[in-house]
Amino acid sequence: MKVLDCVSFLLVDGDRFLAERRKLEKTVDPGAVAIPGGHLEPGESPEDALRRELDEELGLTAKDPCFVCTLLNPSEEFRRLHYYVLRDWSGEIQNNEAEELIWLRFDELDRLDLAVDHVAIGEFERIFKSRGI
Repeated sequence: MKVLDCVSFLLVDGDRFLAERRKLEKTVDPGAVAIPGGHLEPGESPEDALRRELDEELGLTAKDPCFVCTLLNPSEEFRRLHYYVLRDWSGEIQNNEAEELIWLRFDELDRLDLAVDHVAIGEFERIFKSRGI
C-alpha cells in the first residue's frame, strides 16, 4: 500500500484555530470538517509543502511554523500527515479551496470529523499550549 505524505496547518489565534469544511466533490473525506492541508509534491519537504499549500489554499505566508507531530491516517488513501502550528502569518485569509472556513475554539473539538485531527490537537496542547508557547 502506497503512503502519501501530506501537511496540515493548525492556524492558532488565541483560544481558537482554523478548520475547513471540505468540498463534497473531494475524493478524500468529502464534506468533513478538518484541519486544512494538502499533499507534498515529489521531492518537496514538509515545510516547503506547508508554505506552498498555505499560500495556495489560504493566501497566507507562514511565519515561524512549528512542527507538532506526524500521524498516519488510513482513509480513502493511506496518508502520513505532518502537522505544523502557526501562531503568526502574513496576509488576509482567503478561501481558495474549501467549502467553508470555520474558526473553532479548543473546547469545540467535537466539531472536527477526523479522529487523526483530534490526536494532533491533543499533541499540540500537550507540547505547546500547556507550556504557554
